[in-house]
Amino acid sequence: MDATPFPFGPHALPVLRRRYLARDAEGRVVETPEQMLARVAGAVARGEEPWGGAAAAREMERAFLGLMSQGLFLPNSPTLMNAGRELGQLSACFVIPVEDSLESIFEAVKETALIHKSGGGTGFSFSHLRPAGDVVASTRGVSSGPVSFMRVFDMATEAVKQGGTRRGANMGILAVSHPDIEAFIAAKRRPGVLENFNISVLVNDAFMAAARADGPWQLVNPRDGAVARTVSAAGLLEQMVQAAHQSGEPGLAFYEAINRGNPTPGLGPLEATNPCGEQPLLPHESCNLGSLVLPRFLKDGEVDFPTLEEAAALAVRFLDDVIEINRHPLPQVARASRLTRKIGLGVMGLADLLADLELPYDSPEAAALGREVMARIAAAARAASAELGQRRGSFPAFAASRLAGGWSHMRNATVTTVAPTGTLSLLLGCSSGIEPYFALAYTRRVLEERDLVEFNPRFLARLAALGLDTPEQRRTLAASGNATAIQGLPPELGQVFATAHEIDPEAHLAMQAAFQASTDNGVSKTVNLDAQAGPEQVRRVFTRAHALGLKGVTVFRSGCRGRQVLELLPLPGREAPPAVHHSGHCPRCGGLLKTDGGCLACSFCGASGCE
Repeated sequence: MDATPFPFGPHALPVLRRRYLARDAEGRVVETPEQMLARVAGAVARGEEPWGGAAAAREMERAFLGLMSQGLFLPNSPTLMNAGRELGQLSACFVIPVEDSLESIFEAVKETALIHKSGGGTGFSFSHLRPAGDVVASTRGVSSGPVSFMRVFDMATEAVKQGGTRRGANMGILAVSHPDIEAFIAAKRRPGVLENFNISVLVNDAFMAAARADGPWQLVNPRDGAVARTVSAAGLLEQMVQAAHQSGEPGLAFYEAINRGNPTPGLGPLEATNPCGEQPLLPHESCNLGSLVLPRFLKDGEVDFPTLEEAAALAVRFLDDVIEINRHPLPQVARASRLTRKIGLGVMGLADLLADLELPYDSPEAAALGREVMARIAAAARAASAELGQRRGSFPAFAASRLAGGWSHMRNATVTTVAPTGTLSLLLGCSSGIEPYFALAYTRRVLEERDLVEFNPRFLARLAALGLDTPEQRRTLAASGNATAIQGLPPELGQVFATAHEIDPEAHLAMQAAFQASTDNGVSKTVNLDAQAGPEQVRRVFTRAHALGLKGVTVFRSGCRGRQVLELLPLPGREAPPAVHHSGHCPRCGGLLKTDGGCLACSFCGASGCE
């Protein structure tokens, strides 16, 4: 295994060896990347056998292997790691219910540990827990509140560590009407607290209207529905703004937007998401994700939509077969997951696609293309799920779902999700999710004593075509990370390769909205702000995201995580980062990686290693 074969990127092999390839009893890697893809294709194709027997399974095994080996699609990490192996747990996302009793809380802790052990990430709504200081009638004591119990989940996650292959990741969500909301908002302003959690506030339209009007907002005890106290809605929103400006958290999850997309409202409201926030789920549901690699669908300078749609349909069949062979970690997860059979097909490599088409990320044309790409994928995916429903049967909750009014059959309650694809995009050597480029040059520490400056290959190709790829220009690019530093570069090319901090927050949100328009679940997207951005910019992003009807929003100001470590460290590209012995550097921007929310998260750009 001296070289990494196509479809994998130039930096894939160390990651594959560390996390994905099979090992023997002594811990030695006994699988090549090609064998890994063959293992996954063969295992997933066994899901075909109940309807077509062994012959159908062999045929689909070849099709699935072709889809992956051509670099057109990859499933989420647990599927790559575990398909065809003893563990057999293939889902990335789970939501675990937490009700207002000690028994429920610690049952949820146990379930979380088992899921993390199997390689999954978990999300929770803590909104049903009584607030701190509230009376516990059975013991005559007082409750310690949601934030205190979150620390229990955090410590359990730290203890499990998922066997060293995939870190335990959590999302904690609290309703904006909970009496402990201020403590929740401030919970992660200090580094080192709840490091295995991301947190988001579940806000509703009424709260956003009250904040706009500078009106009052009631905090309500979930135990009895009594109003605990009344606060300023604008003041509460300002606390969220200040915390997000300082630490990148909390994010906001918009209740009505999420539940407008709930395909099975009769089963209950959606109140929690997976660790990166893009996958709302009902209690005990899981979801299997996968992503299409957009730049691989370019042909003669245009998106080859027929091939993209064909790949989307095949990917839906792959993900539905994953449900068939999945060994769920808990029986209640198996029941809930099979009741709705949710899958989430998304994309990665958008920035690469736009660069190849010479479309600036912040242009109306780029947003329009993103909207069309996702609309085409969604239509093909939904049609494929309808056909599977006719052949194999609809998901059991279909008759009472919102889909029953427009379709006679449907195999999967949801078919599309746009995930962050942190590690998957590194494996395939493409840009992550629908994010813009963060930098065009960054420093990667390949050994403790050796730093390697890497450059965006697409940008280097443009420089070479213009006769501008000189050692001096490379030094300039390495020092800044931005196209605009290059002498003699045409301005239009500088716009095509504009990086995240050069793109207006409105354009970040416009792209998220373009993809959300045709996505059943949510869209993972970070709105990057410069280190000098003030709280007012965070506030504008929050309010604009709500106005656009997005399901959630995350703001990340450069360097706001790990402040003590990074105060003296310039932006990526300026100079080599300091030696890091325990975590490493971001494949997106070269910044310092740390564990946050249980994912590997970058302290500079906010990129997540969860997928």
